[in-house]
This record gives sequence, structure tokens and C-alpha cells, in this order.
Amino acid sequence: MNNQINVHCTSHPQISSPCRPNDDANQPNTAPLLLQSSDELRSFRVSLKWWALDHSSCFGKFLSYFTFIFLTVLVPILTSLFLKLPSGDPISFNKLVQLPESGLAAIGFITLSCFFRKYGLRQLLFLDGLRDDSGFVRRRYTRELNKVFKYLACILLPSFFIELTHKIIFFSTIQLSLPHISSSVPVNSIMFILVLASWVYRTGVFLLVCVMFRLTCELQILRFKGLHKLFEGRESESSIIFQEQVRIRKQLWVTSHRYRFFIIGCMFTITVSQFGALLLVLASKTEKTFLNSGDLVVCSAVELSGFFCCLMEAARITHRAQGVVAIATRWHMLLTCPSAGSEQQWKSRQISSETNTRCGESDSEHSSDISTAVPPQEPSSFQTRQALVAYLSHNNGGITLYGFALDRGLLHTLFAFEFSLVLWVLSKVVVLS
Repeated sequence: MNNQINVHCTSHPQISSPCRPNDDANQPNTAPLLLQSSDELRSFRVSLKWWALDHSSCFGKFLSYFTFIFLTVLVPILTSLFLKLPSGDPISFNKLVQLPESGLAAIGFITLSCFFRKYGLRQLLFLDGLRDDSGFVRRRYTRELNKVFKYLACILLPSFFIELTHKIIFFSTIQLSLPHISSSVPVNSIMFILVLASWVYRTGVFLLVCVMFRLTCELQILRFKGLHKLFEGRESESSIIFQEQVRIRKQLWVTSHRYRFFIIGCMFTITVSQFGALLLVLASKTEKTFLNSGDLVVCSAVELSGFFCCLMEAARITHRAQGVVAIATRWHMLLTCPSAGSEQQWKSRQISSETNTRCGESDSEHSSDISTAVPPQEPSSFQTRQALVAYLSHNNGGITLYGFALDRGLLHTLFAFEFSLVLWVLSKVVVLS
């Protein structure tokens, strides 16, 4: 799954690396840049085929829909009807886990099906537009694309081993019998394999959409780094900055439009399932053990990990988009008042060196700390720069959901809403007990 993707192309002459000013000049004309005419996504497509998500042919679509119905609908129904704990515990995974897991898998599968039918894999990952980006952006995006299944494995593998342990204990405890099936057939072993395969498939489909959304956001963050670089030195031309910002904003709008159904659907499903499970678990007098509630713990951890990955990445890129206004305002001020620029020249050099050392770190620092050192003989007129700053101040949104920016303020609001629901559930539990 993690084969390297190497492609060759020349770099764009206008946009340079935000962390390495002379990066493109020191690189040869051939580099892994994701733009050759051959199928550079072969390893990605092979991974989708192994996951039964290949929609490039009629047989692939039939196999994909058949696998989805069998592992997402039929197997969970069979386990809910015929797998029961000896004590008849009402908090078993059959009651609380099957529906949210299948619901999230259905949302992810519908999202991927619409993506492959409307856009295709190259357009979905914005590969065709990379020829307008710098060599830095293409190289970093190549790395992110090669690591997409590594991020998926980081969430899936730990939860898989816990789920595997739980299923071994569970199926060694129960005795399963199906009607019209001979006792000589190893029903327990067959159902063990089917249940485990169903869990891996449903969890993998949900997490795959999450990591693809993260990959798309990473590309736009790399482009924002290139946009920040345009505010420095001789590249500080208003027309170039405006064109690049319009291109980024258009792709952010497209990303928001594509993933809004997935984000809202997952938020509703996770909220209902988590608080429903919390209410039933706290209200029950049954002893909680790994056998009767281990699936619930694993399901909750996977759901929240994937969804928080989407929310944090969306808030991160929205923070980047909003920070462009501060950088543009400082750039406009330095060009308008050359004396201010000369006074801050030594400071900007120090900030630039610190930025280069922190280039690969997290996005926790404020994006307006990026250097904006410019020469006083910049040819851009005052009116043009002022119009650009005004445009950026009114068009600084990142990922949006029907017009609402998915930024840190919205995350705080969601946290307050979820916390109030927790308090409400706790109050109901106290009343019921």
C-alpha cells in the first residue's frame, strides 16, 4: 500500500518554497512532482481494489456494492440476531455498536461513490492543478500522498488488535447455532472471520474518507505557505498574489462542497450514537466488563479519532486562510512607509530564520509571524495594494459548512454544545437511578 509515487516535471517559475527561498533553483529539472502522463496513482488504485472500492469498471462497481451490502448490512444483521451473550446482557455490542458503525460506513461509501462517479481520483486529489504550483508544493504533496495509508494504519491497526482480542474472547465464550446448519460446520469460526472482516471494512471505509479530507487540506496548507512567500522580496506583486489567492479560495470552496455531507452526517451519527450509548450504559445496573462493552470502547475511539482528524485539519487550514489578512496588511504598511520597513528589516531577517527552522513543525504558531520584508522600490501602487488588502479581508474563509467557517470558534461552540448534552445525560441518569 505504501509504494512510493515518483513523477517528473519542471517547476513553476513564479512561486517558490516558503521555507527554502532558493529551493527550486538548487533542484534539477526532474523531481518527484506528481505530473507525468503515466498513471502515478497506480499504488493508490491497487489499495482501493484491495479494499473493494474500485469503481473504474462495471465489475469493480458490482464487487464494491456487493461487498458493501454483505459486510455492512447482512453480516451485522446476522450477528445481532444470532450472537448473544450467555447472560443476555443488554449492553452487548449488538445493541450499541452495529448501527453507528454501519451508518458511518454507509456515509463514507456514499461519499466515495459520488466522488469516483463525478470527479475521478486525479481530479478528487487536485493533481491536475499541481502544474501551476511550485516545486516545493509538489514535492511535499508527493510525500503526503505516499503517507496517506500510513495515517490510516496509525488509527486502524491499534484498534484492530484490541478488536481482535475482544473477538477471540467473545467467540470462545459463546456457542453459536444457526437454523438449518449442521452442527459439524464450524459456525463459530466462520462467524468470527465474517465479523472481523465486517469491522475492518466498515472502519476502513470511514477512516479512508477522513484521511483523504486531511490530504486535501494539506495541499491547500502547502499552497498557503507559497502564498505567504509571495509577500516577500521581489515577488510581492499584487496581481500574482490576487491570482494565487483566488485559485486557493476556489479549491477551498470545492473541498467544502464535496465533504460537507460527510462532515455533517458523521457529526450527527456520532453525536446520537455516543450520547445514546452513554445514557444506556450509565443507566444500566449490569457490571461493565471487557467482554460486554469492549466493542463499544473501540468503536467510540475510532469514531472520535477519525472525526477529530477532519475537524482539526479544517480548523487548521481556516486559521491559515484568516491569517493571510494580517500578513497582507503588514506587507501593505511596509510598502507604504519605507521607513517602517527599514526599521524592521533586521527583525524580519531574524523572524525569517526562525520560520525556516520551524517550517516542518505544527501549525500552532500564528501565521502572521511570517516575514514580510520588502524593498522600498516595490512598483505596486497604493490603490492596488489597498484593494488587495480589502479583498483579502472579505474573502478569508477556509473550509465552510453552508457558509459557516469551520474554524476554532466553531469548534469551541461544538464543544460547548456536546458538553451541555453530557450534563443533560448525566442529569437524566441521576433521575432514572
